Amino acid sequence: MALSRVLLFYKFTPIADPVAMKLWQWDLCERLKLRGRILISEHGINATVGGTIDACKAYVKRMKQYPGFADIEWKISQGLGTDAEGYASDFPRLSVKVRKEIVAFGAPEELEVDENGIVGGGKRVKPADVEQVIADNPDLVFFDGRNAIEAEVGRFDGAVVPPTMTTHDFISILESGEYDDLKDKPILAYCTGGIRCEVLTALMKKRGFDKVMQLDGGIVRYGEMFGNTGRWKGSLTVFDNREVMEFDGGDVDVIGTCHGCGTPTGKLHNCDEPSCRMRLVTCDNCAQKPVYCETHKEAVAR
Repeated sequence: MALSRVLLFYKFTPIADPVAMKLWQWDLCERLKLRGRILISEHGINATVGGTIDACKAYVKRMKQYPGFADIEWKISQGLGTDAEGYASDFPRLSVKVRKEIVAFGAPEELEVDENGIVGGGKRVKPADVEQVIADNPDLVFFDGRNAIEAEVGRFDGAVVPPTMTTHDFISILESGEYDDLKDKPILAYCTGGIRCEVLTALMKKRGFDKVMQLDGGIVRYGEMFGNTGRWKGSLTVFDNREVMEFDGGDVDVIGTCHGCGTPTGKLHNCDEPSCRMRLVTCDNCAQKPVYCETHKEAVAR
């Protein structure tokens, strides 16, 4: 099986014709035999695609020729390999869609984007500067900007993890008053690659969280720099067939607990009911059997 690479990237920049952008992306990926998921809106692009090393290099080169995408920060990881036809085994197919948002918070009308990105987001903190920010702000709070299930297998030590099923839940949770005690505290929001926190910090600032910052490049960039020797604990959830990934350097802290047997694990598995999108912390042994969330477990039992 040939080596493959997975490209994770996003860019907030005005796109005048999202439909035309969709057609271009589809044609480009088809010609290069790239598969994955690409979302496009008038606010920008959000994508994870994979394929052969040469195909990924060609894709990056072509993207850099588009003015709005010239300075994309690419996050590149090794994939599972490619099949006999050269398609990435990390993804079942290619999906390119136009949406109102490239991150579904349910607030497209609140988002303002210009040539420099999102207007009014939290201050960026580079991974190398995290310890200094903590030293300057001893009461700093790490705030998880992902879905709660992702934090079950990996999170920053001591982080606040809102009880979210999807990103749509954040606005109602922030407006519920549950986290009003954090409005006067310095907050460092984080997510996988940085995109969710670009939007989340802007939404938080509009709701009175004045000292909110964002981890530049997300957990991916932090893990590339510190591996398992920093404040990150556990495995990182990803959105391809790998389900999770782990960083090099130091021992990995296994913080997840299998939903089926209670065994420590850092892995996730989708509910086997085709209509369900819930992910469950699942060890290798339990993953050999049908995996169902509580709702569908009861339905199967009946």
